[in-house]
Amino acid sequence: MASLQNLVCSVSKQLAVPNCAATTKLNRAPPSAVAASSIQGSLDDTKVTKRRLALLGAGALATGLLRTSSAAFAEEVPKNYKSYVDAKDGYSYLYPAEWRDFDFLGHDSAFKDRNLALQCVRVGFIPTEKTDIRDLGPMDEAIFNLVNNVYAAPNQIPSIYDMQERTVDGKNYWTFEYDLEAPGYGVSAFATVAIGNGR
Repeated sequence: MASLQNLVCSVSKQLAVPNCAATTKLNRAPPSAVAASSIQGSLDDTKVTKRRLALLGAGALATGLLRTSSAAFAEEVPKNYKSYVDAKDGYSYLYPAEWRDFDFLGHDSAFKDRNLALQCVRVGFIPTEKTDIRDLGPMDEAIFNLVNNVYAAPNQIPSIYDMQERTVDGKNYWTFEYDLEAPGYGVSAFATVAIGNGR
């Protein structure tokens, strides 16, 4: 499966407060920070609205992916955020200012919350011959294959809750929310994927 730039924020279900998204009160991040929820998918309007708002936040963080002008990007950094710019690989993104850099095996860059270590943002690459995310096929099938065959371990059962597509400066992005369940452990995450520079 060929997915490229992948922005993920996750939180362990074992450490999350039941029926409550990680909030600014818990992690002292600004209100627009991305937070993952431990609640299951539901048709309840309140839960769906909160999940969609968090998903939009993940998409907002990923808007900087594949930008090459670090000077223009730096001007757009909101208060309490920092920008990460990788001119060599051609991407950038925002992360909460109090988060710290950490090494995450197989990822190009990663930052995590100082207090809630399982809340993080990370970027990884998978080589591909494709030139656009749409070349992978229909969004629902491609995302299912990515989550099931790349993100999930063999003992994890994936659930995908929401998928959105957007285009920024001619580049197509898919943002989605998913859970990975295993006996005694579960992870909720948001991801944004795009294709650029052969990855």
